[in-house]
Amino acid sequence: MFDSLQDRLGSILNGLTGRGALSDKDVAAALREVRRALLEADVALEVVRDFTDRVREKAVGAQIIKSIKPGQMVVKLVHDELVATLGSEQVSIDLNAPAPVTIMMVGLQGSGKTTTTGKIAKRLTERQRKKVLMASLDTRRPAAQEQLRVLGEQTGVATLPIIAGQGPVEIASRATQAARLGGYDVLILDTAGRTHIDEPLMVEMAEIKARTAPHEILLVADSLTGQDAVNLARSFDERVGISGIVLTRVDGDGRGGAALSMRAVTGKPIKLIGVGEKMDALEEFHPGRIADRILGMGDIVSLVEKAAENIDAEKAAAMAQKMRSGKFDLNDLADQIRQMQKMGGMGGLMGMMPGMGKVRDQVAAAGLDDRLLKRQLAIISSMTAAERANPDLLKHSRKKRIASGSGTDAADINKLLKMHRQMADMMKSVGKGKGGGMMGKLMGGLGAKLGLPGGGMPDLSKMDPKEIEKMAKAMEGAGLGNLPGKLPPGLGGGLPGLGSGLPGLPGLPRKK
Repeated sequence: MFDSLQDRLGSILNGLTGRGALSDKDVAAALREVRRALLEADVALEVVRDFTDRVREKAVGAQIIKSIKPGQMVVKLVHDELVATLGSEQVSIDLNAPAPVTIMMVGLQGSGKTTTTGKIAKRLTERQRKKVLMASLDTRRPAAQEQLRVLGEQTGVATLPIIAGQGPVEIASRATQAARLGGYDVLILDTAGRTHIDEPLMVEMAEIKARTAPHEILLVADSLTGQDAVNLARSFDERVGISGIVLTRVDGDGRGGAALSMRAVTGKPIKLIGVGEKMDALEEFHPGRIADRILGMGDIVSLVEKAAENIDAEKAAAMAQKMRSGKFDLNDLADQIRQMQKMGGMGGLMGMMPGMGKVRDQVAAAGLDDRLLKRQLAIISSMTAAERANPDLLKHSRKKRIASGSGTDAADINKLLKMHRQMADMMKSVGKGKGGGMMGKLMGGLGAKLGLPGGGMPDLSKMDPKEIEKMAKAMEGAGLGNLPGKLPPGLGGGLPGLGSGLPGLPGLPRKK
């Protein structure tokens, strides 16, 4: 969602960082461009004006203009203001109340309330072991109640039985009583929406609130809404009183303005973001990490968390055993590719890597996208078990058969086999104790192909921990992102689950 804003702000701020000194005129010119970039991203005018005024106040101070690297200090100021605008810290759904804790979902029709209700219920059930009851209060939209019932069956979450003829307030009262008698920890009320804000909608929301006394009122908003998001958030907050915001379709091509605008205008935290259509495609909103992504600094912390969530401990142990024996066949390669897909695919992972935003076009031109992963899996799936276990069997006639079965050609198969050989060689070197930072090597090779300075990412596994900590502090001081001072133990120089990065190295949390 933030790609266009990232591109604009990145190009503006890159022009500042290379300068030895900055004048007031330089800062003013840069802030004009920042202002324009934010407006183009559909950030509300009042939010843009306040944002640039705060940056200007801090940026024109004498200690900034005369500092050694003033351009980098301006980058840091913009980053800090982005964090302040998005919210200084991450805020989760508050369940600290007597059971059943009632969560009321509000928003316009089509914003994704019902699907988000199912996602939140699934998340609370699986991650926090809560007993959740969902109830649909939408009696106007055809099959809305049936939709929630189906989602409940898919996620294994209980839903309130449908009784024809009952109104929204009656259903809310029945749901509250059922949750109390059934011993539920959480009750989620999926209210009705409209295509626009009107008086009957607000009256209905107020009546439901008065009858159920919800502990949380979450506004579900489509991130594609643009500047109108400000009016939407303000109206619901004034009439109903929201406690938090859930942004949907963050994986779409929206310009990011809704996130900045709604948080700044209402003062209410964005608690969750929907990043896909699947029922587990819901993430907590971390302002600092989002600000890092917007400025092209990557998001290493989220990347490590994704790896920890998706890594299968048993497969990781089996892979470690193969490493020690120096074995790595095409079945192992397929497992690695599937791990990448679970963690968001090539695009999602590269978006979290520091500096990769600047070479997005080169990566796309090189064909490094999710279609490549699917093509590679298709090729491996078209092989026999013997061929996957022993790639040396693949001669011309076999390749011709595999190409026909997978819809590819011999060149694609040769590329896959070449990549497998390179990864197998790395596995052997690691098994002999010579490897270390495989992810560093992998990204280094990628960086060299794309013309990155220094050939890509540094191999952190070969650096002294004090050097890493010193580098992280220097990067943070220069406004270059939140690289952790010490990588989690066991990560070595390779992030898990990426290409040849090995999932489940010692020190990572086991998958629950």
